[in-house]
Amino acid sequence: MKVFKPEKINKILFKISGEVISGKKGIGFDFERVNEIAEEIISVKKLGYSIGIVIGGGNIFRGASKIGENLNRVVADNIGMLATVQNALILSNILDSKNYQSEIYSAIQIKKIAKFYTPNRAIKSLEEGKICFFCAGTGNPYFTTDTAAVLRAVEINADVVCKGTKVDGVFTADPVKDKNAKFIQDVTFDEVLDKKLKVMDLTSFSLARENDMPIKVFNIEHKGELKATLTNKDVGTFVHA
Repeated sequence: MKVFKPEKINKILFKISGEVISGKKGIGFDFERVNEIAEEIISVKKLGYSIGIVIGGGNIFRGASKIGENLNRVVADNIGMLATVQNALILSNILDSKNYQSEIYSAIQIKKIAKFYTPNRAIKSLEEGKICFFCAGTGNPYFTTDTAAVLRAVEINADVVCKGTKVDGVFTADPVKDKNAKFIQDVTFDEVLDKKLKVMDLTSFSLARENDMPIKVFNIEHKGELKATLTNKDVGTFVHA
């Protein structure tokens, strides 16, 4: 069985939901929270990691909403993709203001705002020490930002996908709804499927499993947790082959 080895991690793909940067409001932007996330990223960058980031767009628009449910699915997903671009622009600008270079790569062409994504371009930027944002999902409807995160991680040869959530990792059940849910620190892809555990949607999880891309699920609500999940094997849940 594989064991999470912090010393083997050099390049990470950090996945967070849009709701995280909205703070307690749950919608829009909370500058204090955005600044905290930026500082979390900087703390990891200072350790020498190469960092790619995928942010969801749920703080701006959700397809599973009253508006989204009344729209054509393709249109709704396109709106969601554009929402992720806005989130990337905000966080990227804050990092730049703190003298940490970043680059925004979009899966859809919007030349005046972001560079069009290709793996080679992204890898080169990472090698130059830039923090790279991958926005607009996969560029296609019907795919989540979780799928985009795993896909980009595979394409840039990341060592791990770090998924920030509102709970401490993977549990036997939803810990918010079930007080008897037990925390799982280490689990294989096959065990996740057998026990029907919730890590990511099936498409993104299958992509990770097929490409042997490990996932570390951690609590982004805890200050310093991004750094801790990379440097401490006992923080979060390690999902692997």
